[in-house]
Amino acid sequence: MNSLASNYLDGNAAAGELSTIFAMDVTAAEGQCAHCGARKRFAEAHVYMQGPGIVARCAICQHVLLRLVSDRQRVFLDLRGMTYLCLDTDHVRSSV
Repeated sequence: MNSLASNYLDGNAAAGELSTIFAMDVTAAEGQCAHCGARKRFAEAHVYMQGPGIVARCAICQHVLLRLVSDRQRVFLDLRGMTYLCLDTDHVRSSV
């Protein structure tokens, strides 16, 4: 068993931080891992919050999907580990 196996939370743990960037609930979004091709809801990702930011890893292959670090009034977001993140806009209200 590797050290990553027991220290993670599910993707819902990142909801608060991600809501500062996205108007929609990212945890319900489907994403595809750029490494293994697995398609899962972000809520199923393994999230690590012990460091200075958040790291989300693929539940299948453990490669990094997302990195998020907040520094004062800036947020650094790296999504290179996903080929896509599909957000459902059915629940978004139109501003018009």
